[in-house]
Amino acid sequence: MRIIDHVIAGGAGGAASRQGEVFDPNSGQVQAHVNLGTAADLERAVAAAQAVQPRWAATNPQRRARVLFKFKELVEANIDSLAHLLASEHGKVVADARGDVQRGLDVIEFACGIPHLLKGDYTQGAGPGIDVYSMRLPIGIGAGITPFNFPAMIPMWMFGVAIACGNAFILKPSERDPSVPVRLAELMVEAGAPEGVLQVVHGDKEMVDAILDHPAIGAISFVGSSDIAHYVYRRGGAAGKRVQAMGGAKNHGIVMPDADLDQVVAELSGAAFGSAGERCMALPVVVPVGDKTADALREKLLPAIHGLRVGVSTDAEAHYGPVVNAAHKARVEAWIQKGVDEGAELVVDGRGFTLQGHEQGFFIGPSLFDRVTPAMESYREEIFGPVLQIVRAPDFETAVRLPSEHQYGNGVAIFTRNGHAAREFAGRVNVGMVGINVPIPVPVAYHTFGGWKRSAFGDVNQHGPEGVRFWTKIKTITQRWPDGSADGSNAFIIPTMG
Repeated sequence: MRIIDHVIAGGAGGAASRQGEVFDPNSGQVQAHVNLGTAADLERAVAAAQAVQPRWAATNPQRRARVLFKFKELVEANIDSLAHLLASEHGKVVADARGDVQRGLDVIEFACGIPHLLKGDYTQGAGPGIDVYSMRLPIGIGAGITPFNFPAMIPMWMFGVAIACGNAFILKPSERDPSVPVRLAELMVEAGAPEGVLQVVHGDKEMVDAILDHPAIGAISFVGSSDIAHYVYRRGGAAGKRVQAMGGAKNHGIVMPDADLDQVVAELSGAAFGSAGERCMALPVVVPVGDKTADALREKLLPAIHGLRVGVSTDAEAHYGPVVNAAHKARVEAWIQKGVDEGAELVVDGRGFTLQGHEQGFFIGPSLFDRVTPAMESYREEIFGPVLQIVRAPDFETAVRLPSEHQYGNGVAIFTRNGHAAREFAGRVNVGMVGINVPIPVPVAYHTFGGWKRSAFGDVNQHGPEGVRFWTKIKTITQRWPDGSADGSNAFIIPTMG
């Protein structure tokens, strides 16, 4: 049985007292074991990071960028093997896994521009003979705690910018699908990064707490459920760290009466059911405005949903594959039953789906609910599976209010031909990322990613210019070069710039 180990100082971590199981979601069988680390393993990783980080920070930004350019080339050269490896542990189809890698590479491309991004400000003549300038310096050691649903993209969102800024980085990926993060760390060393600049430690809550508490780790980025995000934010903040913690989501898609319903259905099919719904930017709630719109949308959705192909990850014709493990499958199916118990109309039931030859796989068919109400717990909470809920809105004001008042505020979309309605909605809705006729409004790498409310804890978003700000600290210098004529009589007076 294959053993997945840590990457500490460029090498393996050694013997482990505990291991976790890594499943093949397509077969339901254990395919590997992952070593679960302890505080002692983290201590070794921190020591390696401390040994190399000053030298890496002293490497000029252009040379650091060259390492990232080479890393990008190596990932691109290995993208097919990475995608198959990712799909084999996560369950998403290979094409979707390839997109997972590519969206991470988009941030690596952005980080390759770090020489420009680290430029500070300069004011000449701020006072008599006085100039003021600022510089951005690395935090030192950063850490990332990443979820199972994007084992390539989200780690690269974090470590790409952090490493470019001159930090050493310790990654704690999900123990459910840890192989791709390990491979990425190996490729970073192959690209020329000194051993210890990017390290991977595996583990569960014991490792997470060790990271949150370690005094040498200055900044932590987290993506996961909202309850754990809040825990990470509070505990990391109490330890004096800079923390960004991204949580859950319940993204809404508003469908106005003038929307192109054929286009909406095509978009919803991928946004709601792609990757088996295991995306924080999935679109699990659709809000048609008016019963006429709702009835027409439902009528068009049914054949599209029945036409979805659920298959193994390597099936090139499959729209989506299995969920990540048996526990998650049971959780999603329990939420479907919860919706039924709460009185929502289950139009399509995906429970009990089996794939011939893969009966033990973690497959769930697509499910559709209608007449879901805001009072239902199945609406208020994140299901994170291939389940689409229709919440009918009588008017535009209700459609704005539903996502605005929801506890999550990650993403939202509106489908309309009316520019005024779109503009009004985008300006008023209380959500961090908005799509206009775009169902999954994940910003491009040179903008920034982050939700509001219980979808994000912390003041700084991920990647883009916000990422550079998060992984650096500002130093401001006020300088004067005296001409030798000063007598020092004003040395004890606070200088002014007048």
